[in-house]
Amino acid sequence: MSAPLNKIKIFSLDTIQMRTFHITWLMFFVCFFGWFGLAPLMPTIRTDLGLSKSQIGNIIIASVSGTIIARLIIGRLCDTWGPRKTAIRLLLIGSLPVFLVGLAKDYTSFLLFRLAISVIGGSFVITQFHTSLMFAPSIKGTANAITGGWGNLGGGVTNMVMPLIFAAIVGFGYTKAEAWRYAMIVPGLMMLGVAYLYSRYTKDTPNGNFDEINHHKKNSKTDWSVLADWRIWALMLAYGMCFGMEITFDNVASLHFVDTFHLSQGSAGFWAGIFGFMNLFARALGGIISDKAGARFGMKGKGWLLALMLLAEGIGLLLFAQAGSLVIAIVAMLSFALFLKMANGATYGIVPFINEKNAGLVSGIVGAGGNMGGMLFGFLFKSDSITYVEAFTYIGFIVIGISCIVMLTRFTRQPVEEAAPVRTPVAIS
Repeated sequence: MSAPLNKIKIFSLDTIQMRTFHITWLMFFVCFFGWFGLAPLMPTIRTDLGLSKSQIGNIIIASVSGTIIARLIIGRLCDTWGPRKTAIRLLLIGSLPVFLVGLAKDYTSFLLFRLAISVIGGSFVITQFHTSLMFAPSIKGTANAITGGWGNLGGGVTNMVMPLIFAAIVGFGYTKAEAWRYAMIVPGLMMLGVAYLYSRYTKDTPNGNFDEINHHKKNSKTDWSVLADWRIWALMLAYGMCFGMEITFDNVASLHFVDTFHLSQGSAGFWAGIFGFMNLFARALGGIISDKAGARFGMKGKGWLLALMLLAEGIGLLLFAQAGSLVIAIVAMLSFALFLKMANGATYGIVPFINEKNAGLVSGIVGAGGNMGGMLFGFLFKSDSITYVEAFTYIGFIVIGISCIVMLTRFTRQPVEEAAPVRTPVAIS
């Protein structure tokens, strides 16, 4: 029987574990690309559909709201169907609103399509769950952080690439109103391609799919007692502050740079993309440091590390909000982005150890917290009486407050017979 790997061989596709590793982050990447493909085009969409600030705020809220329920459901489906079947079905069904959003003719229809597209954000739970099944406890945090970070990279790439796709379509003679609609066909096709890869080259576990190893018979009931565990709620709050802020920034960054610093849609998309591109290394760095902190100081060390990262993120947000020039804003953005994305990785460096028998459900609950944070932050950006600068300031103080709560939470690992001690050094090659 195959066992979870205790070494991450980045450039290898020789084992089912590493093939799954690469395909599952790619799955989240294309979902993230489709999920936020409309964000960098919002200056054009705003003009085309005649959207008000309040309506844009509602669209931002809708873009993350559906993901909250989706992540809870998908976490449970991963426990029952297995991550492979769950991923394939999500990609196929989720591609439909991505393809069809171009049919939106007014605010209401666009809002509904944006809500439907938000469901594909649940793909993150599959990525974290699937990766956890493939790697040993000593490097689960690192593996989860890398796959999650590289998947989140889709948010940066889409901010840079979608304006280019849009410009290319305009170059072929289409109007701007037509171009943003046709541009969304690209992420839809990407999702179908990855659905094929997931079906062809992955397995649920190193030993086979759930239905092959009768996994569903071992885990047929949902253990709702996990909801009584305060640590899960603390992690949910933490993830709301880091990932919730990430998806909020992905949604509003282009509009903020256009309106505040008078950049073009292409330039605004570029700088918003730089924010997302930090996922190339920052989330992985958070996971690696979390594993090292766990090896030396145990779960308490992981918890303190997460709290300090959130504190630094909050301070960085306050600096970004007060930036008086584009240069200072970019420097502040890179600062808070670093700690925000490291906090993402550090959060899921803790999640797999909270309740290993209900890993999918716990992953879904915490993941839903990220979108809950994004949804609540959206109300600040919707308000006609609150400027974007004020919204960033309020969020900075909220993040600092939550960091204190995380610091006071006692994280301990639930004893599980099959769990290995966290002593093996992290190895990436």
